[in-house]
Amino acid sequence: MPMGQPPLGLGGPPPGVPSHFPGPPHQPPAPVGPGSQGGPVHPMHAAHNMQMAMPGPGHFGMPPFPPPGVPMGPPAARPPGADLDALLSKQTVQGRARTERGEGLLELIQKPTAKESATVEKFRTAGGPAVREYCPHLTKEDCCCAHQRPFACDKLHFKRLIFPWTDPTLGNCSYLDTCRHMKGCKYIHYELDDEAPAAGTETVAKPAKPSVPDYLQALGQPQWITCDIRTFDMSVLGKFGVIMADPPWEIHQDLPYGTMADDEMRKMNIKVLQDDGVIFLWVTGRAMELGRECLQLWGYKRVDELIWVKTNQLQRLIRTGRTGHWLNHSKEHCLVGVKGSPQINRNLDCDVLVAEVRETSRKPDEMYSLLERLSPGTRKLEIFARPHNVQPGWVCLGNQLDGTKIADPEMLAAYTKAYGNPTPPKRQVPAAKD
Repeated sequence: MPMGQPPLGLGGPPPGVPSHFPGPPHQPPAPVGPGSQGGPVHPMHAAHNMQMAMPGPGHFGMPPFPPPGVPMGPPAARPPGADLDALLSKQTVQGRARTERGEGLLELIQKPTAKESATVEKFRTAGGPAVREYCPHLTKEDCCCAHQRPFACDKLHFKRLIFPWTDPTLGNCSYLDTCRHMKGCKYIHYELDDEAPAAGTETVAKPAKPSVPDYLQALGQPQWITCDIRTFDMSVLGKFGVIMADPPWEIHQDLPYGTMADDEMRKMNIKVLQDDGVIFLWVTGRAMELGRECLQLWGYKRVDELIWVKTNQLQRLIRTGRTGHWLNHSKEHCLVGVKGSPQINRNLDCDVLVAEVRETSRKPDEMYSLLERLSPGTRKLEIFARPHNVQPGWVCLGNQLDGTKIADPEMLAAYTKAYGNPTPPKRQVPAAKD
């Protein structure tokens, strides 16, 4: 053996492998057995050391031999615990069955009941819905440009009113069709580009006669009495199933009509008008607390509240209202009170009403169809009414009405006994309801 070369099995390469073959450096193994202190090595020990030092697959930088059928190359790296996470994320048989039962239960809950379906069909508009959607592009010209076609869509559109004094660079008027100075306003105003379906054309199914007591059955024609509500004897009117009132609350603002003091509101004899019924009381500002107090004094329990969200002519939320001491008011509240046990259709309508603003203090016409669905066929009374509030089946009270028109024989006899013959109206009486 040449001098300076370690013996076989003590860290050198095996025979036939060049000494310059790349691989990890080999350290001599720890001396064991005889000769570990530099003495002579027994031939059997030398053979044993030679077997332990033989290189195997993976030594000297060579990759280990893969088993048959496995492609060569380094194995794909997997993060620690990946197999455990995959196992834990799998859904168990019990969990899968629970999910299927929950989906079936949810589908069953969402399915309308037979009573709900019958109620919907009862008040469904004959011939399909009469509501038309407004185009978001407003005018037909803008609609054609947006869709890049020569004709507009089937939705409702507006057309701009450009007068000689209009300055289009100023944009739209904040009040639009409710502007009090339209003849000189320099902002842009609008009007409908085609005729919309007439309001209130929806068909309301007639109620079953046995469900309404005789004394609460409404007449098919409008009735109204011009009077001072502060001193009027409410007992001559009889009983009603629904009452709606829009009082002229004293809210410490400059209003185009007279108002009533708080004590005058409290002393109104509303309690004689209903035994079993509901009342809808419009309130605003500081009158919200006073309205609740009045309901309690009149013998009602406040059970709900309706909100009217105001929109302008372009069906957009009003942000520059004329009312409000701190913030611009874009909504109004209507308190709902109940007295006795009225027979009404519950859970039929929503407590949010989105409708367009018109004249000052005028409420949405949608309220009449809502109240008719709530209590079909019953006598209804509107207090503080004006000429536009006259409706078939309603009795209206107010000091701005045109004369007095009473068709109910019992109410006419009681009124004549208390106040004499009524003053006939000057204008044409609306047609009776079929």
